Amino acid sequence: MEIIADLQIHSKHARATSKDLSFENLEKFGRIKGVNLFGVGDFQHPEHRKEISRKLKEDDKGILRTKTGFPFLWQTEVSLMYSEDGKRRAVHLLIFAPNGIIADKIISYLGSKGRLDYDGRPIFGIQCKDLVRDLKDIDDKIEIIPAHVCTPWFGLFGSKSGFDSLKECFGDQMKHIYAIESGMSADPSMLWRFEEIASGKARVVSFSDAHSFWPWRIGREATIFDIPELSYDNIIKAIRTGEGLKGTIETPPEYGRYHWDGHRNCNFSCGSEETKKLNGKCPKCGGNLIIGVEYRVEELAKKPKGFKPKNAAEFHKLLPLHELIVLYNNTGINSKGNWEIYNSLIEKFENEFNILLKVSKEELVEKEIKPKLIDLIMRNREDKIKIKPGYDGEYGVALLEEQKKLF
Repeated sequence: MEIIADLQIHSKHARATSKDLSFENLEKFGRIKGVNLFGVGDFQHPEHRKEISRKLKEDDKGILRTKTGFPFLWQTEVSLMYSEDGKRRAVHLLIFAPNGIIADKIISYLGSKGRLDYDGRPIFGIQCKDLVRDLKDIDDKIEIIPAHVCTPWFGLFGSKSGFDSLKECFGDQMKHIYAIESGMSADPSMLWRFEEIASGKARVVSFSDAHSFWPWRIGREATIFDIPELSYDNIIKAIRTGEGLKGTIETPPEYGRYHWDGHRNCNFSCGSEETKKLNGKCPKCGGNLIIGVEYRVEELAKKPKGFKPKNAAEFHKLLPLHELIVLYNNTGINSKGNWEIYNSLIEKFENEFNILLKVSKEELVEKEIKPKLIDLIMRNREDKIKIKPGYDGEYGVALLEEQKKLF
């Protein structure tokens, strides 16, 4: 069975998240999007843990389900911040648990290291290698995956994380790291150029890091599994071995908030080559530019552009459907006009991923979809939509051809 999974979700108890982020809304819009499996998000937060118990029921496969059967996986994210060898270290890690019993043991462990009630993504001063060792002592089925690995502030390979490799970060515990998460500002083709990924020491997965339930947030990045049945063990086996890991759905890296280098306050951004000419300095204020993912990949890459490891999973680069309608209709992403077109498309074609990935041009014509919108859907599928790259926390902006002069 094919499963499209988004396993990096937050709860309403995390900072900068929607107050209406709930299992009900995730299920509703997950079905509309075409996502088949979510992470529960923030399972260590005391209030969210209670909500999980009230609203979800765990089956014997380690899958939590709503009353109508929609599936979730035990998942959270933690922020580790500490000093090592005189350097700032800051990494976000995803943690997955095989069942509620083990999830509660993880909660007890994290509770012994700091407060759990102030944020859905708590901060601890634990070294990455020590966290992995301690969690594996609880249960080997616990999975740890570095999140959005190239973003500057908290990505393992990011310009400000303090690490240049998985080995440097995890030491002898690297043997327990089977995958890295690409994040919006990078895609697998960029990460394949890193030696540890090129050599097969870790695979690439992708999830949305969603802070709300809207369709342009959930599932914007996801992992496609092809497994015999939905179970925690089958999902983790696919991540660890590659068997059943069919591919990923990625936003174009330029769409992410940290693809280029720049200064948000100065409204300045540039690519890696220009940054080198500027010696990393902002031409407007003279301060250091926030170095983005493109630059960092070129700095760390050992393989040339276009390198693809043996048995690497395929990936699709797609803008969310709402973004295409913005280009088509020239309205805000959450506008009434945008929603009217979106809902009409969903009514005709069942869910968003069907439209983005599967529905043929002939079927779109047959359903009397406007030619300009059909063209955008096809160009999106072929990664032919131009994007003004995101930088320093600002999302990238999709552009029509006539808008190219803007960047």
